[in-house]
Amino acid sequence: MNEDLQLEENVIAAWVRLTGLLKNTRLTKGMIYNEAIVMMIVNRKYEEDGVGSVSFKDIVTETGMLKSLVNRTIDSLVRKGMLVRSDGELDRRTTFVRPVPENLSTYLAVHERTLDIVKRIIALIGKKDAETFVRLADKITAANL
Repeated sequence: MNEDLQLEENVIAAWVRLTGLLKNTRLTKGMIYNEAIVMMIVNRKYEEDGVGSVSFKDIVTETGMLKSLVNRTIDSLVRKGMLVRSDGELDRRTTFVRPVPENLSTYLAVHERTLDIVKRIIALIGKKDAETFVRLADKITAANL
């Protein structure tokens, strides 16, 4: 096997091992994974501006999830009382969601457990490699392969 092909195979194998490890650690234990991802986006916005209003389109763009999956996920979070929907003030065709602040504790508990796992990963690989990992992941996702 030539060197380039071997590297390609090694990247695939490393990717599979890493995603398997993250899945098996139950990174979002206590919430459905997609719900936790949507709540992460909404909560981040909430921490920035105290409102947390995020458009449906922004969630689709940031997650890469199908529109139908984002819609089902938001519907589930609305039913659980964690999000509320609203129409855009300037354009009624745009749907926004925002958190219900008194119900953020469920997500925040999941997020805290996720941060504990990430802290262990950073302790294992070191701050410099963690920063490199973030830079590389950002570069790969920006390429929109």
